[in-house]
Amino acid sequence: MFQRLLAIGLLTLAWSPAAHAQVDIAPSGTLRAAYLATNPAQVSRNAQTGDLRGVSYDLAQRLAKATGKRLELQALPSPPAVVDAVAKGEADIGFVAYETTRLDTVEFSQTYMLVQQTFLVLDASTIRSAKDIDRAGQKIAGTKSDSMMLCLKRILKRALPVELDNNPELIGKAITSGAIDALGASRQRLTALARNIPGTRLLPDTLFNVPQNIIVPKGKTEVLAFVDAFIDAQRASGLLGTSVANGGAVGVEAAPRSPGNQHGCPE
Repeated sequence: MFQRLLAIGLLTLAWSPAAHAQVDIAPSGTLRAAYLATNPAQVSRNAQTGDLRGVSYDLAQRLAKATGKRLELQALPSPPAVVDAVAKGEADIGFVAYETTRLDTVEFSQTYMLVQQTFLVLDASTIRSAKDIDRAGQKIAGTKSDSMMLCLKRILKRALPVELDNNPELIGKAITSGAIDALGASRQRLTALARNIPGTRLLPDTLFNVPQNIIVPKGKTEVLAFVDAFIDAQRASGLLGTSVANGGAVGVEAAPRSPGNQHGCPE
């Protein structure tokens, strides 16, 4: 027990402002944090109260508090929008899935959370598992710029990948009309969609896990090291696991410490 507490204490010191006095993560005095508004695994909003909750929300709050900054959250419509905001200096940090095609514009932290990716199909579909997805004649959809869509374009050899706008009404029509045979996305998003699309079911297995990461502007290696140490401290203290549990999202888990980032998409 003593050794664990000591380790937590050392990790906490590693990302404290005193230990990184030369690192200014938010020069304006306000930590501007961008997240994906359409990803409830990151942040969800209570429709009645407007209150926010979720892992990314908790991490942003704690990082702002640790650095003595005011927090400004930016809910953006797509992963490219989050990446662009950080790359252009319109946000200091962003919460987005790791993706190799985004490496030239921003720096990715270590992974803090893994999000299960699966498929939604009609009850009568012959697709029973993720192994049944890549069949000739099938149309397998994802939403534009989403990690699943990028993955489908890489891995489908026989089925046709179909890119859809992230519009729940249009997606519902595409599924029920048979225009697509399956929709791929996070288990959390598909669970919410299934409630409003009768006659559908989620596959029981997972195609892959999408890593969730914090991004900082390109070349900000000191800031990146600070953020990585911060994530380590959150994990070691148990606060990361608590945030995952309290966030209420389906099919997510705190990521273990890894020497590198993997995009998760099977090759």
